[in-house]
Formats: sequence, structure tokens, C-alpha cells
Amino acid sequence: LNTPPHIKPEWYFLFAYAILRSIPNKLGGVLALILSILILALLPFLHTSKQRSLMFRPITQTL
Repeated sequence: LNTPPHIKPEWYFLFAYAILRSIPNKLGGVLALILSILILALLPFLHTSKQRSLMFRPITQTL
């Protein structure tokens, strides 16, 4: 089952679409998608700086 080339998802699904299209194995694509979402969800908890304010976090500054 192949998606026609002219069909593109909405902008908020483009990251998932790009991950799934870049990995030819379907299971590998789904696992990579889940892993990328988990990394983004766990990123705030992995931050170990002494400064707790959002002002000093580099990811917050780039947003």
C-alpha cells in the first residue's frame, strides 16, 4: 500500500510523516516515532541544572 505523492498531511503531523517515510521498515518507523515522542516528553525531567527557572533553560530560550 503506497501513498500517492501528491497527498501530504496537515502541518501538525509532518514530523510523524517524515519519520515514518524515512524508515522503510514499518515496525522500525513506528518504534522510531514512539521513541522520538518519548524523548521529547522526558526531556524536561532529564534536565539536571541547579537553576530551576525556565529563563535559564536553553530549549525554552529558543522557543
